[in-house]
Amino acid sequence: PHAALGLLFGVDRSTITRAIGEMRGLLAERGCAVPDRPGLRLRTLADVFAYAQAEGIELRLDATEVQVRRPPAGRGGRRAFVSGKKKQNTMKATVVADHEGRTLWTDALRPGRMHDATAARNEGIGTCFQHFSDVEVLLDDGYLGLRRDHPGQAVTPPRKGNKISPPEVLEARLRARHRHSSKRITVEHALADHKRWKQLVRWTHRRENLPATYRAIAGLVSDRNTTD
Repeated sequence: PHAALGLLFGVDRSTITRAIGEMRGLLAERGCAVPDRPGLRLRTLADVFAYAQAEGIELRLDATEVQVRRPPAGRGGRRAFVSGKKKQNTMKATVVADHEGRTLWTDALRPGRMHDATAARNEGIGTCFQHFSDVEVLLDDGYLGLRRDHPGQAVTPPRKGNKISPPEVLEARLRARHRHSSKRITVEHALADHKRWKQLVRWTHRRENLPATYRAIAGLVSDRNTTD
């Protein structure tokens, strides 16, 4: 608690709260570390795409949700935070990682009701695909709309065969989906690294502070994974 920290440092609780707020903002604006490039950091999605194209890196993108406090009754936009998947009030973070599971970028977070693909589009992923035509991004089945709009760049797993498909077709598609999942699993590892921080399991503070907190934690995790 801030009051306990204030007692330890011999200052008022409000001083600790103000200092934490300032530090949170500074850490959030640092961005994520670049492997083997000390001093260089990725702050925007365009930075990540430019880095991936220059280095020939295949990106992985996925979204995760953090449970937040329910907005007060009567407040506008209250339903926007109700996740269709979790049936809880959440905020959604979109994260990009590389082939080794190192976090390269995370967005400013969106209300949990928003679709994963819509959240990515709102961050400008369509423009990034247009400007960086050599970059491929591995996605899951929730991003089929991006695959339709950006074929060859937005890569989702093959569709499952239907009941009338020959057994060899079903087996081939199953193997292809398994290969895709094995390559994309590194972004799941990156998300798991973030969720090791207790604050991102269930956020009990002001919702407006969660985006900066998540980006600050993502930057710290990227620093640790880059120097390991």
